[in-house]
Amino acid sequence: MARPALRIDAVLIQAVIAGALSFAHLHDLAAAAGQTGWKAWAYPVSVDLLLVAAWRRLRADGPSRLAWCWFLIALVASLGANVATAGLLDLGDVPPWLRILVAAWPALAFMGGTLLTHSPAEPSPAPPVSSAPTPAPAPETAVAEPGPEPEPPAAPQIEERPALSPAVPVPAALVDHARKVADDHHARTGAPIDTDTLRARLGVPPHLADAIAAQLV
Repeated sequence: MARPALRIDAVLIQAVIAGALSFAHLHDLAAAAGQTGWKAWAYPVSVDLLLVAAWRRLRADGPSRLAWCWFLIALVASLGANVATAGLLDLGDVPPWLRILVAAWPALAFMGGTLLTHSPAEPSPAPPVSSAPTPAPAPETAVAEPGPEPEPPAAPQIEERPALSPAVPVPAALVDHARKVADDHHARTGAPIDTDTLRARLGVPPHLADAIAAQLV
């Protein structure tokens, strides 16, 4: 298996050059402010570590006032040293205020690193709670059990009317006369004679007319 060829990353080279130059500028400024020996080399490490810690806090926990504050402080310290050593400041005669800032930097960097490491992240805002009421679950539809089938209604019983029988004996001559009257009525009207008409034509009481009508059927 062939080993991958070594790739030269231009961005990485640029980062190494920029870091070395910034490191040298911070060392020179610290040395000019009275921090000699190993102490002058420790200042660039302190500034760059604080800058990296603030940036990692921004990447891990999102934007926060604490991380942005210490990121800007470390960035100003690094840029300030680069600008100060570009000929704008006489490194042979450093002003007292700059000596004070350089001497106070270790305590400031220690406090910033401690806060970035041990301070809890700011809680993200909770999503708004919807004010719409939660719909109630639909009630279960009860399955109706089949009941007994209804019995068909009983057919009404028709009472048979007994044939009319003469309540009283009727003379045959009267029956014959009544039949003639009934035939005449049927010939004239086309309808059978009723009991009331028969009683009126014969001039008999109602019970006798009923008995005659029964025999005419």
